[in-house]
Amino acid sequence: MKRLLLFFMLISSVFINAQESVKVNLDNPSGTIYTHLYFLQSDSYEPEKAAKTILPNATDDAQKAAIKLKQILDGKGLFVDFKMIPSNPNYKDSVSYHTALSKYVLFPEQMPLISVEKVGNHWYYSAETIQNLDKIYNEVFPWYVLKLEQLVPNVGHKTVLNIEVWKLIGLVVLLLISFLLHAIFKRLIYFILQRIHKYFVKNDGLAIAKVLKKLAHPISLLLAFSFIEKIFPSLQFGLDINHWVFLGLHITTTIFWIYVFLKLVQVVMQIYAEFTERTHGKLDDQLVPILNNFLTGVVIFLGLLKMLTLFGIDATTVIAGASIGGLAVALASQDTVKNLIGTFMIFLDKPFHIGDWIEAGGVVGSVEEVGFRSSRIRAADTSVYQIPNSKLSEIVINNKGLRLYRRYNTKLGIRYDTPPELIEAFVKGVREIIIAHPETRSESYNVEFTGFGDSALLIMINVYFKSLEWGVEQSSKHRLHMAIVKLAKALGVEFAFPSSTVMIEQFPDKNALDLKYVTDQKTIDEAIEKTIKEFNK
Repeated sequence: MKRLLLFFMLISSVFINAQESVKVNLDNPSGTIYTHLYFLQSDSYEPEKAAKTILPNATDDAQKAAIKLKQILDGKGLFVDFKMIPSNPNYKDSVSYHTALSKYVLFPEQMPLISVEKVGNHWYYSAETIQNLDKIYNEVFPWYVLKLEQLVPNVGHKTVLNIEVWKLIGLVVLLLISFLLHAIFKRLIYFILQRIHKYFVKNDGLAIAKVLKKLAHPISLLLAFSFIEKIFPSLQFGLDINHWVFLGLHITTTIFWIYVFLKLVQVVMQIYAEFTERTHGKLDDQLVPILNNFLTGVVIFLGLLKMLTLFGIDATTVIAGASIGGLAVALASQDTVKNLIGTFMIFLDKPFHIGDWIEAGGVVGSVEEVGFRSSRIRAADTSVYQIPNSKLSEIVINNKGLRLYRRYNTKLGIRYDTPPELIEAFVKGVREIIIAHPETRSESYNVEFTGFGDSALLIMINVYFKSLEWGVEQSSKHRLHMAIVKLAKALGVEFAFPSSTVMIEQFPDKNALDLKYVTDQKTIDEAIEKTIKEFNK
Protein backbone atom coordinates (compact mmCIF):
# COMPACT_ATOMS: atom_id res chain seq x y z
CA MET A 1 0.00 0.00 0.00
CA LYS A 2 2.86 2.35 0.82
CA ARG A 3 4.45 1.57 -2.53
CA LEU A 4 1.18 2.37 -4.35
CA LEU A 5 0.84 5.64 -2.41
CA LEU A 6 4.42 6.58 -3.27
CA PHE A 7 3.73 5.80 -6.93
CA PHE A 8 0.71 8.14 -7.05
CA MET A 9 2.64 10.86 -5.26
CA LEU A 10 5.45 10.51 -7.81
CA ILE A 11 3.00 10.72 -10.72
CA SER A 12 1.31 13.78 -9.19
CA SER A 13 4.62 15.53 -8.67
CA VAL A 14 5.66 14.84 -12.26
CA PHE A 15 2.33 16.23 -13.52
CA ILE A 16 2.63 19.31 -11.33
CA ASN A 17 6.20 19.90 -12.46
CA ALA A 18 5.15 19.49 -16.09
CA GLN A 19 2.52 22.20 -15.65
CA GLU A 20 4.93 24.47 -13.83
CA SER A 21 7.58 23.89 -16.53
CA VAL A 22 5.53 26.10 -18.88
CA LYS A 23 6.02 29.60 -17.60
CA VAL A 24 4.98 32.99 -18.87
CA ASN A 25 7.48 33.90 -21.57
CA LEU A 26 7.34 37.38 -23.09
CA ASP A 27 10.90 37.52 -24.35
CA ASN A 28 10.11 37.07 -28.07
CA PRO A 29 7.09 36.88 -30.43
CA SER A 30 6.94 33.08 -30.31
CA GLY A 31 7.02 32.97 -26.51
CA THR A 32 4.29 35.59 -26.13
CA ILE A 33 1.90 33.93 -28.57
CA TYR A 34 2.57 30.47 -27.12
CA THR A 35 1.95 31.75 -23.59
CA HIS A 36 -1.36 33.29 -24.67
CA LEU A 37 -2.68 30.20 -26.40
CA TYR A 38 -1.29 27.60 -23.98
CA PHE A 39 -2.91 29.03 -20.88
CA LEU A 40 -6.33 29.16 -22.59
CA GLN A 41 -6.41 25.45 -23.49
CA SER A 42 -8.93 23.30 -21.65
CA ASP A 43 -6.23 21.20 -19.95
CA SER A 44 -4.09 24.21 -18.96
CA TYR A 45 -6.69 26.93 -18.48
CA GLU A 46 -5.16 29.84 -16.57
CA PRO A 47 -6.55 33.06 -18.09
CA GLU A 48 -4.70 35.25 -15.58
CA LYS A 49 -1.40 34.07 -17.08
CA ALA A 50 -2.71 34.43 -20.66
CA ALA A 51 -3.71 38.02 -19.78
CA LYS A 52 -0.06 38.88 -19.14
CA THR A 53 0.44 38.90 -22.94
CA ILE A 54 -1.87 41.94 -23.23
CA LEU A 55 -0.12 45.31 -23.28
CA PRO A 56 -0.34 46.81 -19.75
CA ASN A 57 -2.92 49.59 -19.32
CA ALA A 58 -4.25 48.95 -22.86
CA THR A 59 -7.59 47.66 -21.52
CA ASP A 60 -9.51 47.46 -18.25
CA ASP A 61 -10.04 43.69 -18.48
CA ALA A 62 -6.92 41.95 -19.83
CA GLN A 63 -8.33 38.45 -19.21
CA LYS A 64 -11.43 39.21 -21.27
CA ALA A 65 -9.28 40.63 -24.05
CA ALA A 66 -7.06 37.53 -24.10
CA ILE A 67 -10.13 35.23 -24.26
CA LYS A 68 -11.64 37.29 -27.10
CA LEU A 69 -8.41 37.05 -29.07
CA LYS A 70 -8.42 33.26 -28.68
CA GLN A 71 -12.09 33.09 -29.71
CA ILE A 72 -11.40 35.19 -32.82
CA LEU A 73 -8.57 32.91 -33.95
CA ASP A 74 -10.64 29.79 -33.26
CA GLY A 75 -13.73 31.26 -34.92
CA LYS A 76 -11.83 31.92 -38.17
CA GLY A 77 -10.12 28.52 -37.97
CA LEU A 78 -6.63 30.03 -37.86
CA PHE A 79 -3.97 27.55 -36.73
CA VAL A 80 -0.82 29.13 -35.36
CA ASP A 81 2.31 27.51 -36.80
CA PHE A 82 5.02 28.18 -34.23
CA LYS A 83 7.69 27.12 -36.72
CA MET A 84 6.91 30.27 -38.70
CA ILE A 85 6.90 32.63 -35.72
CA PRO A 86 10.28 34.29 -34.98
CA SER A 87 11.93 33.62 -31.65
CA ASN A 88 14.42 36.46 -31.99
CA PRO A 89 13.94 39.01 -29.15
CA ASN A 90 15.11 41.82 -31.46
CA TYR A 91 12.94 40.85 -34.43
CA LYS A 92 12.20 43.74 -36.85
CA ASP A 93 9.27 43.89 -39.22
CA SER A 94 10.82 43.89 -42.72
CA VAL A 95 7.58 43.48 -44.66
CA SER A 96 5.48 46.52 -43.84
CA TYR A 97 6.42 50.16 -44.20
CA HIS A 98 7.26 50.40 -40.50
CA THR A 99 10.57 48.59 -40.81
CA ALA A 100 11.93 50.33 -37.70
CA LEU A 101 9.29 48.72 -35.42
CA SER A 102 9.75 45.48 -33.53
CA LYS A 103 6.43 44.10 -34.63
CA TYR A 104 5.07 40.76 -35.88
CA VAL A 105 1.70 40.22 -37.58
CA LEU A 106 0.31 36.72 -37.02
CA PHE A 107 -1.89 36.46 -40.13
CA PRO A 108 -1.15 39.32 -42.55
CA GLU A 109 -3.75 38.17 -45.09
CA GLN A 110 -6.65 37.10 -42.84
CA MET A 111 -6.14 39.24 -39.72
CA PRO A 112 -3.75 42.14 -40.42
CA LEU A 113 -4.81 43.99 -37.26
CA ILE A 114 -3.71 41.24 -34.84
CA SER A 115 -0.03 41.61 -34.03
CA VAL A 116 2.52 41.56 -31.21
CA GLU A 117 5.09 44.28 -30.61
CA LYS A 118 8.05 44.87 -28.37
CA VAL A 119 7.61 47.34 -25.52
CA GLY A 120 10.69 47.70 -23.35
CA ASN A 121 12.21 44.24 -23.02
CA HIS A 122 8.98 42.27 -23.47
CA TRP A 123 6.59 41.41 -26.31
CA TYR A 124 2.85 42.06 -25.95
CA TYR A 125 -0.22 42.13 -28.15
CA SER A 126 -0.02 45.58 -29.71
CA ALA A 127 -2.07 48.62 -28.76
CA GLU A 128 -3.52 48.56 -32.28
CA THR A 129 -4.81 45.02 -31.68
CA ILE A 130 -6.46 45.93 -28.39
CA GLN A 131 -8.03 49.09 -29.85
CA ASN A 132 -9.61 47.14 -32.70
CA LEU A 133 -10.42 44.04 -30.66
CA ASP A 134 -14.14 44.72 -30.22
CA LYS A 135 -14.51 45.63 -33.88
CA ILE A 136 -12.80 42.43 -35.03
CA TYR A 137 -14.81 40.34 -32.56
CA ASN A 138 -18.13 41.78 -33.77
CA GLU A 139 -17.15 41.08 -37.36
CA VAL A 140 -16.39 37.45 -36.58
CA PHE A 141 -19.32 36.95 -34.19
CA PRO A 142 -22.29 39.17 -35.17
CA TRP A 143 -24.38 40.15 -32.17
CA TYR A 144 -27.65 39.11 -33.77
CA VAL A 145 -26.38 35.54 -34.11
CA LEU A 146 -24.94 35.34 -30.62
CA LYS A 147 -28.31 36.46 -29.25
CA LEU A 148 -29.87 33.33 -30.72
CA GLU A 149 -27.62 31.16 -28.58
CA GLN A 150 -29.12 32.69 -25.46
CA LEU A 151 -32.59 31.69 -26.63
CA VAL A 152 -31.63 28.02 -27.06
CA PRO A 153 -33.48 25.82 -24.50
CA ASN A 154 -31.64 23.29 -22.34
CA VAL A 155 -32.48 20.45 -24.73
CA GLY A 156 -30.54 22.23 -27.43
CA HIS A 157 -27.34 21.93 -25.41
CA LYS A 158 -27.43 18.15 -25.48
CA THR A 159 -24.65 16.60 -27.52
CA VAL A 160 -24.69 14.29 -30.54
CA LEU A 161 -21.25 13.01 -31.57
CA ASN A 162 -19.78 15.47 -29.06
CA ILE A 163 -21.52 18.38 -30.84
CA GLU A 164 -24.38 20.33 -29.25
CA VAL A 165 -27.73 19.87 -30.96
CA TRP A 166 -28.35 23.61 -31.41
CA LYS A 167 -25.15 23.88 -33.46
CA LEU A 168 -26.25 21.11 -35.82
CA ILE A 169 -29.70 22.69 -36.21
CA GLY A 170 -28.06 26.08 -36.78
CA LEU A 171 -25.83 24.56 -39.47
CA VAL A 172 -28.86 23.11 -41.32
CA VAL A 173 -30.70 26.43 -41.08
CA LEU A 174 -27.59 28.28 -42.31
CA LEU A 175 -27.32 25.99 -45.36
CA LEU A 176 -31.03 26.38 -46.17
CA ILE A 177 -30.84 30.18 -45.96
CA SER A 178 -27.69 30.17 -48.10
CA PHE A 179 -29.42 28.05 -50.75
CA LEU A 180 -32.41 30.42 -50.77
CA LEU A 181 -30.10 33.44 -51.11
CA HIS A 182 -28.31 31.69 -53.96
CA ALA A 183 -31.58 31.19 -55.85
CA ILE A 184 -32.60 34.84 -55.34
CA PHE A 185 -29.19 36.31 -56.15
CA LYS A 186 -28.88 34.18 -59.29
CA ARG A 187 -31.96 35.76 -60.90
CA LEU A 188 -31.09 39.25 -59.67
CA ILE A 189 -27.50 39.11 -60.88
CA TYR A 190 -28.53 37.76 -64.29
CA PHE A 191 -30.99 40.65 -64.64
CA ILE A 192 -28.29 43.19 -63.69
CA LEU A 193 -25.75 41.65 -66.10
CA GLN A 194 -28.28 41.78 -68.92
CA ARG A 195 -28.93 45.47 -68.25
CA ILE A 196 -25.21 46.24 -68.20
CA HIS A 197 -24.72 44.30 -71.44
CA LYS A 198 -27.56 46.11 -73.22
CA TYR A 199 -26.26 49.47 -71.99
CA PHE A 200 -22.72 49.04 -73.26
CA VAL A 201 -23.32 46.69 -76.22
CA LYS A 202 -26.22 47.42 -78.53
CA ASN A 203 -26.03 44.10 -80.36
CA ASP A 204 -27.72 41.42 -78.25
CA GLY A 205 -25.64 38.38 -79.18
CA LEU A 206 -26.96 34.93 -78.30
CA ALA A 207 -23.48 33.69 -77.35
CA ILE A 208 -23.00 36.54 -74.87
CA ALA A 209 -26.43 35.91 -73.34
CA LYS A 210 -25.49 32.27 -72.67
CA VAL A 211 -22.20 33.27 -71.05
CA LEU A 212 -23.95 35.86 -68.85
CA LYS A 213 -26.41 33.23 -67.70
CA LYS A 214 -23.53 30.93 -66.75
CA LEU A 215 -21.77 33.84 -65.07
CA ALA A 216 -24.71 34.60 -62.76
CA HIS A 217 -24.56 31.12 -61.19
CA PRO A 218 -21.03 31.26 -59.71
CA ILE A 219 -21.42 34.90 -58.61
CA SER A 220 -24.55 34.03 -56.64
CA LEU A 221 -22.72 31.05 -55.11
CA LEU A 222 -19.88 33.37 -54.10
CA LEU A 223 -22.37 35.59 -52.29
CA ALA A 224 -23.88 32.55 -50.59
CA PHE A 225 -20.42 31.35 -49.49
CA SER A 226 -19.67 34.83 -48.20
CA PHE A 227 -22.82 34.62 -46.07
CA ILE A 228 -21.77 31.22 -44.71
CA GLU A 229 -18.27 32.52 -43.93
CA LYS A 230 -19.83 35.46 -42.08
CA ILE A 231 -22.24 33.43 -39.91
CA PHE A 232 -20.46 30.10 -39.43
CA PRO A 233 -18.00 31.22 -36.68
CA SER A 234 -20.98 32.09 -34.46
CA LEU A 235 -21.91 28.40 -34.33
CA GLN A 236 -18.71 27.89 -32.29
CA PHE A 237 -17.79 24.46 -33.59
CA GLY A 238 -14.19 24.65 -32.42
CA LEU A 239 -10.81 25.30 -33.99
CA ASP A 240 -10.36 21.96 -35.79
CA ILE A 241 -13.76 22.00 -37.52
CA ASN A 242 -13.57 25.72 -38.27
CA HIS A 243 -10.13 25.33 -39.81
CA TRP A 244 -11.21 22.68 -42.31
CA VAL A 245 -14.53 24.38 -43.05
CA PHE A 246 -12.86 27.70 -43.81
CA LEU A 247 -10.10 26.03 -45.82
CA GLY A 248 -12.75 24.29 -47.92
CA LEU A 249 -14.70 27.55 -48.30
CA HIS A 250 -11.59 29.46 -49.37
CA ILE A 251 -10.56 26.79 -51.88
CA THR A 252 -14.08 26.63 -53.34
CA THR A 253 -14.33 30.42 -53.44
CA THR A 254 -10.98 30.68 -55.25
CA ILE A 255 -12.09 28.09 -57.81
CA PHE A 256 -15.33 29.98 -58.42
CA TRP A 257 -13.46 33.28 -58.77
CA ILE A 258 -11.23 31.67 -61.37
CA TYR A 259 -14.36 30.46 -63.17
CA VAL A 260 -15.95 33.92 -62.97
CA PHE A 261 -12.91 35.67 -64.41
CA LEU A 262 -12.58 33.07 -67.16
CA LYS A 263 -16.20 33.73 -68.13
CA LEU A 264 -15.57 37.48 -67.97
CA VAL A 265 -12.66 37.00 -70.37
CA GLN A 266 -14.99 35.03 -72.62
CA VAL A 267 -17.61 37.82 -72.53
CA VAL A 268 -15.05 40.55 -73.21
CA MET A 269 -13.51 38.56 -76.07
CA GLN A 270 -16.96 37.90 -77.56
CA ILE A 271 -17.78 41.61 -77.48
CA TYR A 272 -14.37 42.45 -78.94
CA ALA A 273 -14.85 39.81 -81.66
CA GLU A 274 -18.19 41.37 -82.63
CA PHE A 275 -16.49 44.77 -82.73
CA THR A 276 -13.64 43.53 -84.93
CA GLU A 277 -16.11 42.00 -87.37
CA ARG A 278 -17.43 45.50 -88.06
CA THR A 279 -13.95 46.93 -88.72
CA HIS A 280 -12.39 47.05 -92.16
CA GLY A 281 -9.16 45.25 -91.30
CA LYS A 282 -9.00 41.55 -90.48
CA LEU A 283 -5.85 41.72 -88.35
CA ASP A 284 -7.97 42.57 -85.30
CA ASP A 285 -9.87 39.33 -85.84
CA GLN A 286 -6.58 37.45 -85.56
CA LEU A 287 -5.84 39.24 -82.30
CA VAL A 288 -8.94 37.80 -80.61
CA PRO A 289 -7.66 34.22 -80.04
CA ILE A 290 -4.22 35.50 -79.03
CA LEU A 291 -5.68 37.88 -76.42
CA ASN A 292 -8.07 35.17 -75.26
CA ASN A 293 -5.22 32.71 -74.63
CA PHE A 294 -3.10 35.37 -72.93
CA LEU A 295 -5.84 36.57 -70.56
CA THR A 296 -6.88 33.00 -69.78
CA GLY A 297 -3.29 32.18 -68.84
CA VAL A 298 -3.07 35.24 -66.58
CA VAL A 299 -6.32 34.31 -64.76
CA ILE A 300 -5.23 30.71 -64.23
CA PHE A 301 -1.75 31.75 -63.03
CA LEU A 302 -3.14 34.26 -60.49
CA GLY A 303 -5.76 31.72 -59.38
CA LEU A 304 -3.14 29.03 -58.78
CA LEU A 305 -1.00 31.60 -56.96
CA LYS A 306 -3.91 32.39 -54.66
CA MET A 307 -4.54 28.66 -54.17
CA LEU A 308 -0.94 28.14 -53.05
CA THR A 309 -1.25 30.89 -50.44
CA LEU A 310 -4.21 29.02 -48.91
CA PHE A 311 -1.85 26.16 -48.09
CA GLY A 312 0.63 28.46 -46.38
CA ILE A 313 3.02 29.02 -49.28
CA ASP A 314 4.34 32.57 -49.42
CA ALA A 315 3.16 34.35 -52.60
CA THR A 316 6.31 36.49 -52.79
CA THR A 317 8.44 33.33 -52.81
CA VAL A 318 6.38 31.88 -55.65
CA ILE A 319 6.57 35.12 -57.66
CA ALA A 320 10.32 35.39 -57.07
CA GLY A 321 10.79 31.78 -58.16
CA ALA A 322 8.61 32.35 -61.22
CA SER A 323 10.61 35.47 -62.08
CA ILE A 324 13.94 33.66 -61.83
CA GLY A 325 12.58 30.72 -63.78
CA GLY A 326 11.10 33.07 -66.36
CA LEU A 327 14.46 34.79 -66.75
CA ALA A 328 16.20 31.46 -67.24
CA VAL A 329 13.63 30.36 -69.81
CA ALA A 330 13.92 33.73 -71.59
CA LEU A 331 17.70 33.40 -71.82
CA ALA A 332 17.37 29.85 -73.13
CA SER A 333 14.78 30.79 -75.74
CA GLN A 334 15.82 34.19 -77.01
CA ASP A 335 14.44 33.50 -80.48
CA THR A 336 10.99 32.76 -79.05
CA VAL A 337 11.05 36.01 -77.05
CA LYS A 338 12.17 37.94 -80.15
CA ASN A 339 9.34 36.42 -82.14
CA LEU A 340 6.85 37.30 -79.39
CA ILE A 341 8.06 40.91 -79.42
CA GLY A 342 7.81 40.85 -83.21
CA THR A 343 4.19 39.71 -82.86
CA PHE A 344 3.39 42.69 -80.64
CA MET A 345 5.09 45.03 -83.12
CA ILE A 346 3.03 43.63 -86.00
CA PHE A 347 -0.21 44.17 -84.09
CA LEU A 348 0.84 47.68 -83.07
CA ASP A 349 2.14 48.84 -86.45
CA LYS A 350 -0.37 46.85 -88.55
CA PRO A 351 1.76 46.68 -91.72
CA PHE A 352 -0.80 44.33 -93.25
CA HIS A 353 -4.15 42.70 -92.61
CA ILE A 354 -5.35 39.15 -92.91
CA GLY A 355 -5.96 38.44 -96.60
CA ASP A 356 -3.57 41.14 -97.89
CA TRP A 357 -1.27 40.27 -100.77
CA ILE A 358 2.26 41.15 -99.71
CA GLU A 359 5.85 40.87 -100.84
CA ALA A 360 8.25 40.25 -97.93
CA GLY A 361 11.85 39.17 -98.32
CA GLY A 362 11.33 37.27 -101.55
CA VAL A 363 8.05 35.71 -100.37
CA VAL A 364 4.95 36.75 -102.28
CA GLY A 365 1.53 35.66 -101.17
CA SER A 366 -1.59 36.24 -99.11
CA VAL A 367 -1.43 36.59 -95.32
CA GLU A 368 -3.50 33.82 -93.73
CA GLU A 369 -2.59 33.91 -90.05
CA VAL A 370 -0.51 35.84 -87.52
CA GLY A 371 0.39 33.65 -84.55
CA PHE A 372 2.41 34.10 -81.37
CA ARG A 373 5.65 32.96 -83.00
CA SER A 374 5.24 33.13 -86.77
CA SER A 375 2.95 34.24 -89.57
CA ARG A 376 1.60 32.06 -92.36
CA ILE A 377 1.66 33.31 -95.94
CA ARG A 378 0.13 31.35 -98.82
CA ALA A 379 1.76 31.85 -102.20
CA ALA A 380 -0.01 31.88 -105.57
CA ASP A 381 0.86 28.19 -106.11
CA THR A 382 -0.95 27.44 -102.78
CA SER A 383 2.31 26.60 -100.98
CA VAL A 384 2.58 27.93 -97.42
CA TYR A 385 5.47 29.96 -95.98
CA GLN A 386 6.02 30.23 -92.20
CA ILE A 387 7.96 33.43 -91.49
CA PRO A 388 9.13 34.16 -87.90
CA ASN A 389 7.52 37.35 -86.67
CA SER A 390 10.89 38.74 -85.54
CA LYS A 391 12.10 38.72 -89.16
CA LEU A 392 8.75 39.84 -90.54
CA SER A 393 8.81 42.90 -88.29
CA GLU A 394 12.27 43.90 -89.56
CA ILE A 395 12.21 43.29 -93.33
CA VAL A 396 10.72 45.61 -95.95
CA ILE A 397 7.10 44.68 -96.70
CA ASN A 398 5.36 45.70 -99.89
CA ASN A 399 1.69 45.50 -98.99
CA LYS A 400 -0.21 45.38 -102.22
CA GLY A 401 -3.37 44.94 -100.25
CA LEU A 402 -3.16 48.60 -99.22
CA ARG A 403 -3.23 49.84 -102.78
CA LEU A 404 -6.14 52.12 -103.54
CA TYR A 405 -6.53 50.48 -106.95
CA ARG A 406 -4.91 47.71 -108.96
CA ARG A 407 -2.94 49.17 -111.86
CA TYR A 408 -2.76 47.23 -115.11
CA ASN A 409 -0.34 48.27 -117.84
CA THR A 410 0.24 46.49 -121.13
CA LYS A 411 1.16 47.16 -124.78
CA LEU A 412 -0.68 45.96 -127.88
CA GLY A 413 1.25 45.48 -131.12
CA ILE A 414 -0.63 45.94 -134.42
CA ARG A 415 0.70 45.47 -137.91
CA TYR A 416 2.85 48.18 -139.50
CA ASP A 417 0.61 48.40 -142.56
CA THR A 418 -2.46 49.36 -140.50
CA PRO A 419 -3.90 52.59 -141.93
CA PRO A 420 -3.82 55.69 -139.69
CA GLU A 421 -7.61 55.88 -139.75
CA LEU A 422 -7.89 52.40 -138.23
CA ILE A 423 -5.19 53.12 -135.65
CA GLU A 424 -7.15 56.14 -134.48
CA ALA A 425 -10.41 54.18 -134.55
CA PHE A 426 -8.89 51.28 -132.62
CA VAL A 427 -7.54 53.60 -129.91
CA LYS A 428 -10.89 55.35 -129.66
CA GLY A 429 -12.74 52.03 -129.38
CA VAL A 430 -10.46 50.76 -126.59
CA ARG A 431 -11.06 53.99 -124.66
CA GLU A 432 -14.81 53.56 -124.90
CA ILE A 433 -14.51 49.95 -123.74
CA ILE A 434 -12.56 51.09 -120.64
CA ILE A 435 -15.19 53.75 -119.89
CA ALA A 436 -17.97 51.19 -120.23
CA HIS A 437 -16.14 48.60 -118.07
CA PRO A 438 -17.80 48.48 -114.59
CA GLU A 439 -14.57 47.46 -112.80
CA THR A 440 -12.28 50.21 -114.20
CA ARG A 441 -11.82 53.82 -113.18
CA SER A 442 -13.32 55.71 -116.13
CA GLU A 443 -11.75 58.99 -114.96
CA SER A 444 -8.18 57.66 -114.87
CA TYR A 445 -6.81 55.69 -117.83
CA ASN A 446 -4.45 56.00 -120.79
CA VAL A 447 -4.76 54.49 -124.28
CA GLU A 448 -2.19 55.96 -126.69
CA PHE A 449 -0.14 55.09 -129.76
CA THR A 450 3.23 55.32 -128.02
CA GLY A 451 5.87 54.02 -130.41
CA PHE A 452 7.27 51.83 -133.11
CA GLY A 453 8.44 48.37 -132.18
CA ASP A 454 10.66 46.00 -134.11
CA SER A 455 7.70 44.34 -135.77
CA ALA A 456 4.62 46.23 -134.57
CA LEU A 457 3.03 49.58 -133.90
CA LEU A 458 2.72 49.85 -130.09
CA ILE A 459 -0.55 50.84 -128.40
CA MET A 460 -0.07 51.44 -124.66
CA ILE A 461 -2.97 50.66 -122.28
CA ASN A 462 -2.78 51.90 -118.68
CA VAL A 463 -5.89 51.21 -116.61
CA TYR A 464 -6.87 50.95 -112.90
CA PHE A 465 -9.21 48.27 -111.55
CA LYS A 466 -11.42 49.15 -108.60
CA SER A 467 -11.37 45.79 -106.80
CA LEU A 468 -8.29 44.92 -104.73
CA GLU A 469 -8.94 41.18 -104.84
CA TRP A 470 -6.65 39.21 -107.10
CA GLY A 471 -9.41 36.97 -108.48
CA VAL A 472 -11.68 39.87 -109.37
CA GLU A 473 -8.77 41.59 -111.09
CA GLN A 474 -8.15 38.57 -113.31
CA SER A 475 -11.80 38.30 -114.34
CA SER A 476 -11.81 42.05 -115.09
CA LYS A 477 -8.76 41.61 -117.31
CA HIS A 478 -10.43 38.75 -119.14
CA ARG A 479 -13.47 40.84 -119.92
CA LEU A 480 -11.31 43.76 -121.10
CA HIS A 481 -9.16 41.55 -123.31
CA MET A 482 -12.13 39.85 -124.97
CA ALA A 483 -13.71 43.20 -125.77
CA ILE A 484 -10.45 44.45 -127.34
CA VAL A 485 -10.12 41.28 -129.46
CA LYS A 486 -13.71 41.64 -130.68
CA LEU A 487 -13.11 45.31 -131.48
CA ALA A 488 -10.00 44.47 -133.51
CA LYS A 489 -11.90 41.80 -135.43
CA ALA A 490 -14.78 44.17 -136.16
CA LEU A 491 -12.41 46.86 -137.40
CA GLY A 492 -10.19 44.47 -139.31
CA VAL A 493 -7.13 45.37 -137.27
CA GLU A 494 -4.52 42.63 -137.14
CA PHE A 495 -2.26 42.04 -134.13
CA ALA A 496 1.41 41.71 -135.06
CA PHE A 497 3.89 39.14 -133.90
CA PRO A 498 7.66 38.86 -134.42
CA SER A 499 8.16 37.74 -138.04
CA SER A 500 10.09 38.39 -141.24
CA THR A 501 8.08 39.34 -144.31
CA VAL A 502 9.44 39.31 -147.84
CA MET A 503 7.66 41.95 -149.90
CA ILE A 504 7.45 41.02 -153.64
CA GLU A 505 7.11 44.21 -155.63
CA GLN A 506 7.36 42.79 -159.12
CA PHE A 507 7.25 39.17 -160.18
CA PRO A 508 5.80 37.50 -163.32
CA ASP A 509 2.14 36.52 -162.86
CA LYS A 510 2.23 37.44 -159.12
CA ASN A 511 0.43 40.27 -157.39
CA ALA A 512 2.02 42.29 -154.66
CA LEU A 513 1.14 41.29 -151.05
CA ASP A 514 -1.29 43.89 -149.83
CA LEU A 515 -4.04 43.49 -147.16
CA LYS A 516 -7.36 45.14 -147.86
CA TYR A 517 -8.33 47.43 -144.94
CA VAL A 518 -11.75 49.05 -144.70
CA THR A 519 -11.26 52.72 -143.90
CA ASP A 520 -14.77 53.97 -144.51
CA GLN A 521 -15.68 56.15 -141.50
CA LYS A 522 -19.28 54.97 -141.40
CA THR A 523 -18.22 51.34 -141.34
CA ILE A 524 -15.68 52.09 -138.62
CA ASP A 525 -18.25 53.87 -136.43
CA GLU A 526 -20.73 51.03 -136.89
CA ALA A 527 -18.08 48.47 -135.90
CA ILE A 528 -17.16 50.39 -132.72
CA GLU A 529 -20.82 50.91 -131.76
CA LYS A 530 -21.59 47.23 -132.30
CA THR A 531 -18.62 46.17 -130.15
CA ILE A 532 -19.58 48.48 -127.25
CA LYS A 533 -23.20 47.25 -127.33
CA GLU A 534 -22.05 43.65 -127.14
CA PHE A 535 -19.68 44.54 -124.25
CA ASN A 536 -22.46 46.17 -122.23
CA LYS A 537 -24.77 43.18 -122.52
